[in-house]
Amino acid sequence: MEHKPVLLKEAIESLNINPDGVYVDGTLGGASHAETILKRLNNGRLYGFDIDDDALSRARRTLAAFEEKHTLIKGNFRDMQTLLAERGVHRVDGILLDLGVSSFHFDDASRGFSYRFDAPLDMRMDPSAGTTAREIVNTYSQKALKKILYDYGEERFAPLIAKNIVKRRKERPIETTGELVEVIKSSIPRKKLHGGGHPAKRTFQALRIEVNDELNALAEGVQSGLELLKRGGRFVIISFHSLEDRIVKRAFRAASTVYHPEELPTMPTETPDFHLINRKIIRPGEEEMRDNPRAKSAKMRAIERVKG
Repeated sequence: MEHKPVLLKEAIESLNINPDGVYVDGTLGGASHAETILKRLNNGRLYGFDIDDDALSRARRTLAAFEEKHTLIKGNFRDMQTLLAERGVHRVDGILLDLGVSSFHFDDASRGFSYRFDAPLDMRMDPSAGTTAREIVNTYSQKALKKILYDYGEERFAPLIAKNIVKRRKERPIETTGELVEVIKSSIPRKKLHGGGHPAKRTFQALRIEVNDELNALAEGVQSGLELLKRGGRFVIISFHSLEDRIVKRAFRAASTVYHPEELPTMPTETPDFHLINRKIIRPGEEEMRDNPRAKSAKMRAIERVKG
């Protein structure tokens, strides 16, 4: 399946690209955003990050025509400040994060991201490092599993699913996505199995977030990105579920607000270092949502550094 970037036009417009500026694509994926940015650069440069070797290989092919204008780095965007400093870059003109999981991940059965295929339980964005979904499912306590499903999947049947996972693994380890789907389906009341999407959707989301430490990475990445921006620089983030958007919303709101102790008067001349490009979130239009179903849950926020 071709990966269609969501809110591409809106994201590029919000970056307000300087042709001679320095930009960061923290989530290369299919490199569609990176390619669009590079087409607008003259003497500027793009630094692209991804922790997936396959994604980096695809990006190199896609961006081959712009080889002199980009640097691709294997690494998590949570570490972009450090990784850029190692290359002599301490301030940038713009940063883009597209937090959606690439279609390539879901379509590659061997990666274990999708409940559509029966494959080994993995779900690591970087297949060379970290804990797999199999290890989590077979070693975490029932209490820990329930918490993950509640917190990261907002799964209402988390107690039953966690209980049945532990019960099943006592008989034999849960090795594949298909086996896990069976356990999930057996944990949900029959009348609730139909409607509202696949019954395993929330559990798989929760496990993927835990495997890749996605929410902590996002919180750290947002702070790193804000610190990297030069005056006039912009940070654009596209999220796909409420957990991500909540982190972005709070961080951007805090950065664009001046806080004062209650006992001290507010000085009228004081202004925050950042301001929000749009007070309300940007959503895809009806046409994009019709042409690209995954766009329906997308939300975009953008912020600009105005001081410092």
